[in-house]
Parts: sequence; C-alpha cells; structure tokens
Amino acid sequence: MVYVLRRAGQAVLVLVLAYTVAYVLLAALPGDAVLARYGSPDLGLTPEQLAEIRAAYGADRPLAVRYLESAWGFLRGDFGYSVQSGAAVSDLIGASLPSTLTLAVLGLVAAIFLAVTIAFTATYGRGAWLRRTFRNIPPFFVSLPVFWIGIILIQVFSFQLGLIPVIGAGPMQALILPVATLAIPIAAPLAQVLMRSIDEVRDQPFVAVVRARGASTSWLLWRNVARNALVPTLTMAGLLFGELVGGAVVTETVFSRNGIGQLTAQAVANRDTPVLLAVVVITTVTFVVINLVVDLLYPVLDPRLRRPASQGRSRKGAVR
Repeated sequence: MVYVLRRAGQAVLVLVLAYTVAYVLLAALPGDAVLARYGSPDLGLTPEQLAEIRAAYGADRPLAVRYLESAWGFLRGDFGYSVQSGAAVSDLIGASLPSTLTLAVLGLVAAIFLAVTIAFTATYGRGAWLRRTFRNIPPFFVSLPVFWIGIILIQVFSFQLGLIPVIGAGPMQALILPVATLAIPIAAPLAQVLMRSIDEVRDQPFVAVVRARGASTSWLLWRNVARNALVPTLTMAGLLFGELVGGAVVTETVFSRNGIGQLTAQAVANRDTPVLLAVVVITTVTFVVINLVVDLLYPVLDPRLRRPASQGRSRKGAVR
C-alpha cells in the first residue's frame, strides 16, 4: 500500500511539473494566439476591438493569474476555447481522441506481438542462419523514420499491389497501414531488450536445474524464461509510449487521419495555445498513467519485489 501511494504521489508531481513547464513555454512564445488570429490587417480590426478580444480570452491578465485559472479549469475538465475556431477545446479533444487511442493501442499491441516473435525466433529458432537473421532485424527497424515507413507502405501495398485502397477504404482497412507504420519502429527496441533479457535469464542457474530435471524447451521458455525476461521489457514498453504518441502525430499526418495528430498539427500552424496545452496535458496524463500501471505490475511479475523492506532488513541483520 505504501508503494502504491508513493508511486501515485510521484505521478501527481510529474503531472504538475509537466503542466507548469508546458504552460510557461507556451506563454514565453513571442506574441500570443489572439494576435496571431485576429491581428491581421486584412480583418480591419481596431486596437480597441483587439483589446476587447484579448480581454475575452483572458490574454491581458498577468501570467500567474492565467496560470492558476487555467490549472483550476483543467482540474474541472474545462480546457478553455480554441482561438482559431472558437469551439470548446474539450469538444475538439473528445472528437479526436478516440481515433488516436484506437491507433495507439492497436500499434502497441502489434509492436509487442512483432517484438515477441522476433525475440523468440532469434533466441530459439531452428538453424543458426535463422537466429542470425532475426537478430539483425531490430537494428534495421530502428534506423527507419516513421514518415518514411508510412510512405513506403502506401507505395507498396496501395499503389503497386493494390491491396489497400488509399481512398474509400473501410474502417478496418484504413487502420492496417497506420498500425503497421507505428508498430515497426516501436517493436525494434522492445525486441532488442527482450532478446538481451532472454539471453541473461537462460544463463541463470535455476534454468539449468529445471532443464536437468527434464523440462522441455517450450516449458522452459513459457514458464521460466519468458516470465523473468518480461520485467525489463515491460519497463521499455512504458518508456516507448511517448514515442508511440509522437509517432501517432506523424502517422495521422501521413495518412490524413482525423485525430490528435491532425489537431496538434493544425494548432501548431495556427499558434492555438489552448489546444496545444490541452494536448500536452492529456498526453502527459496518459504517459504517466501507463508508467504507473507498469510500476504496479512489477510485483505481479517478480515475486521478489513483494517482500517488504523491513523483511529484507531483518534478513540482512540475521545474516550479520
């Protein structure tokens, strides 16, 4: 219980710091979103009208006051209004988030499946040439940019083979290439960590003991090796979630998908700071929650982590 409360407190602290840094950096940009939207001479607005618009958006208030009001609004679920469109930011996020979450979750599942397949084949595959080939796949995948993967997949599977239409694809068809684009670069570091972990666990004395008792290779793999090798891989999966979110932004832009990626690109182009701040905060919350869940899963996967600290100290004292 103490461990859970400590990790939850650290997660809240990270959220507060991330929100503060994002707010300060966006506020430090030259000018503001109101002037960028309404300050064009083509609109013919007078300085008095611009001042009224700035007051309506709260842009004329001191930075500290705006920060506190914005933070209180975020706690209540009120993200403010888009300077560009005037729509509530919560409505824009609500319309875009499901598509991005679907893409990110499917991309992570596909990446984990691909990483496990590569790692297990590279470790237990039949034939040295097959194991060597699969061990060389992750370094190759790491070197591939996300946007390049998407363009190549469209060129091959849509234009040359004609398997997936670019225009008029069904809901499931439209997800195949974006999910593959996300999964390939994420699977590479996962496979590398999993292969290294499997190699280390296979050299442990308990694996030799279980093998000496007549256990089969599949029994060793699934009941002994895989479970112990998953802990560092799970850590890497949590850390890679940030890259998954960044990759989703690029992927949605390449495939012209409506989602957080497209919303972020439009907000950057229009300097729509309320939308950008909401995207940063929601992304941070998701990243922190994923890593918190990963931390809480450690004791489930590794029974040694379930021992209380007092028990460990008492055992050390007994040995002395």
